[in-house]
Amino acid sequence: MSRETDLTVVAELESADDVLISASGPHVIVLDPLLPGDIGIEELCRRLAGPGVLILIERDEATSSLALALLRQSPRVGLLATDASPDDLVDAVRQVATGKPVLDIELAMAALKAGDNPLTGREAEVLRMVRTGATVPEIARTLCLSAGTVRNYMSRILSKTGARSRIDAIRKAQDAGWI
Repeated sequence: MSRETDLTVVAELESADDVLISASGPHVIVLDPLLPGDIGIEELCRRLAGPGVLILIERDEATSSLALALLRQSPRVGLLATDASPDDLVDAVRQVATGKPVLDIELAMAALKAGDNPLTGREAEVLRMVRTGATVPEIARTLCLSAGTVRNYMSRILSKTGARSRIDAIRKAQDAGWI
């Protein structure tokens, strides 16, 4: 993108958390939904009020529910498949910058067939903390909950994701784009 005369790349960030800190300058933010960080991609898009957001997303069933959630924020949020050509990517950035919707048709069709995220906001928050290696007491302290409440959340998370363990729940939720 930096080769384009009308586009300037202002930053390349390693964490979703860093995006909020540096989001004051650009007109368009290009995001990978697998960008590591404590904040989920849906929350990040909600909190980015000013710039347009272009999400590069895989064409597979695992990301369909994420695509559906992000579609609801259109036209401010554009979706483009990761296998798009460089020219398509540049065109998509230009369209999002002018407020035009960008939507990969195959992603849209998969998203419309997908189900919603079964996790509540709090359950997703708990699972994101588990992903960092936080223990039940640490999560309880951070979220001002009792340890029993955190365990109850984990039980519901395991049930909703159909997982056998915390690790399995994290993997399933990440694959589905829920966290």
